[in-house]
Amino acid sequence: MTGMVGSVTRQRYDELVKLGRDWVATMSSVQWQLGDAATEIEPMRPYGGSNPSGNEELFTVSEALRLFAEDVGLAYTTIRDYRWVASRWPKEHRRADVSHTIHKILASIADEQERFEAVDNPPPSPRGGPARWTHDSAKRIVGWKVDTPESVQEKVDAIHDLAADDQVAARVATDFLRRPAVASKAMADGTARHAVNEAQFDQFRQQVQYGQEEAAPQLDQLRRMEHSTQFMDLVAVCTQFTVTAGRIVPNLRGEPYDDAERETILRGLARVRASADWIENAVTRGEVDLDEQLQKLLKGSGE
Repeated sequence: MTGMVGSVTRQRYDELVKLGRDWVATMSSVQWQLGDAATEIEPMRPYGGSNPSGNEELFTVSEALRLFAEDVGLAYTTIRDYRWVASRWPKEHRRADVSHTIHKILASIADEQERFEAVDNPPPSPRGGPARWTHDSAKRIVGWKVDTPESVQEKVDAIHDLAADDQVAARVATDFLRRPAVASKAMADGTARHAVNEAQFDQFRQQVQYGQEEAAPQLDQLRRMEHSTQFMDLVAVCTQFTVTAGRIVPNLRGEPYDDAERETILRGLARVRASADWIENAVTRGEVDLDEQLQKLLKGSGE
């Protein structure tokens, strides 16, 4: 295969990969040996008995491991991790072609038999070739968050992590909703649509509260109304229509329309008027049934 990988040729890259795997195997061998040594110094102890709290790290265990870590020149937490991984993988179940790091991730599989079977069955490589464990593929097996998201859900989870702060999330959501396709799909979700409607209602309520004195009767009426989903949806529909019309209509002066275009707009306005009348009857009289003519009109098939 020709081409460059980074600053080296593909051939040199393949050579470095082979060397790197040898180095990783050597490093993993050392990690296993250190873990086994730590386990020999302080074998893993079952919970209960003299240790009812479930905390395996007794004072004497901790002190012995700290002493060993200091004497070999490593951090106590490193030695503690090596010991735990070694305890989860008896020597006969360790794979020489799988790094110590991968064993550490898979060590979190609670069931022993499932754990031993997992390491022997790496998932297919996304780049083709023989199946081989990667850091992310091992994390997927145990349900951890991956470093490089691939699936839609993994990318969504990564965005959620980055937008954990409400101020950041609001900025991201605003930017995304400016994309028509995204806005359409978001509003197809009932929960998302309800949240948007509720936010619009809150803004409307604040406008009434801080409006002119003549808005006081509206405020009193709002306070008496039940804040139902249907009410918020109706408020949102009315607000959205009037705001959109207020933005578009002033720009129509001098715009040329042919007969077909005018007819299309007039048919749309007829449906808007019919819908407004229907809403008014539902709110004032409780009449929500549609007659046949109105059904046709709202569907665009009436005159």
